[in-house]
Amino acid sequence: MRVVVAPEEVRARVREAKRGGLRAGFVPTMGALHEGHLSLVRRAREDAGLAVMSIFVNPLQFGPSEDFTRYPRDLARDRALAEQAGVDLLWTPGTPDMYPVPPRITVAPGSAGDRLEGASRPGHFAGVLTVVLKLFAIVEPDVAVFGRKDVQQASLIRGMVRDFNLPVRIVVAPTVRERDGLAMSSRNVFLEGGSRADATALVRALRAGVEAFRGGERRGTAIEEAARRVFASTRVALDYVACASPEDFAPVETADAATVLAVAARVGGTRLIDNAVLGEGVEGDVYVAG
Repeated sequence: MRVVVAPEEVRARVREAKRGGLRAGFVPTMGALHEGHLSLVRRAREDAGLAVMSIFVNPLQFGPSEDFTRYPRDLARDRALAEQAGVDLLWTPGTPDMYPVPPRITVAPGSAGDRLEGASRPGHFAGVLTVVLKLFAIVEPDVAVFGRKDVQQASLIRGMVRDFNLPVRIVVAPTVRERDGLAMSSRNVFLEGGSRADATALVRALRAGVEAFRGGERRGTAIEEAARRVFASTRVALDYVACASPEDFAPVETADAATVLAVAARVGGTRLIDNAVLGEGVEGDVYVAG
């Protein structure tokens, strides 16, 4: 595995590989790698001969009161895990490499980015789309792989690729979960003691909503209420539970199999998100020993 920092070097090495007949598969991350990230590398390998990963904690997507400075960072550990997963080219730029000057132009996510996570974290998706557009412009990947845990983010990135005619195929891979169902997240390292068990309320709420749908319930508000009841006997502070359209994340009055049930909550000082497609549930996700 080769590790590079400068944007010009990663672009040059990807272009060199392409001239040799390889396709480039790209996995953008913010580091603090876990099995979810590594599964994306393996998925990228299915479509490309060159696996590229970036590690960059993007300040644009954090609000002033969010956890940018606290976000977990361990580059030495990340490098070892990336190499074990088969990453060929690891790009680790710093903020001055990505933003030599404060950006004056950013990508507006539109109305779909104002809902759910966008409503809870104003400006978040503008920061995400801006950095992803920059990453794509530098790496020039043939395919990029994202996880479904961040389903709204993945949908907005797909929309940006479509609207800007970007020559990259977006793949959204299943959520990776620990044995108890908790979705893998870099922020899980902040869960201590009983908070770790409390956090499973998110996946239990999703299962309750899915079971209501499977039992014949189609009213979005009733499915949301079935999920919301799970939190009543926990110490978890619920942010939102929502049945949403997979296209624009607008509220859904009558749910169908494609409807997304999304949840966000705060467990102690740690904010977590999760989701399920009602017609699929969480059974089709990837579970690992934990």
